[in-house]
Amino acid sequence: MILIYGIPNCDTVKKARAWLTERGLAHAFHDFKKQGVPASQLPVWAKAVGWDQLINRQGTTWRKLDATAQASAQTPQGAQKLTLDNPSIIKRPVVQWPTGDVTVGFDDARWTDLTSK
Repeated sequence: MILIYGIPNCDTVKKARAWLTERGLAHAFHDFKKQGVPASQLPVWAKAVGWDQLINRQGTTWRKLDATAQASAQTPQGAQKLTLDNPSIIKRPVVQWPTGDVTVGFDDARWTDLTSK
């Protein structure tokens, strides 16, 4: 089962979910706003893609943080706490594929490759 994590009103998440649905690919959605960020998955995601890719430093949530909070993202422990406290800072969607791969964001070509395995 494909697991997609994000926020339902995020345009990229909407696009990603539509892409999966259009291709008839079964998937489950985990809503960060309603269900929170799964703390046990953060280290898995960070190991797969790195904190630099997982944290969206271009978004409004990041820009609203003070310099101390932003600096805390430089360590794995600080980055994990920051993402748990501010779910909107996570780049979306985070997808866990049946192959064991983890992707962040929407990438048509990469997703096509992952779903053709």
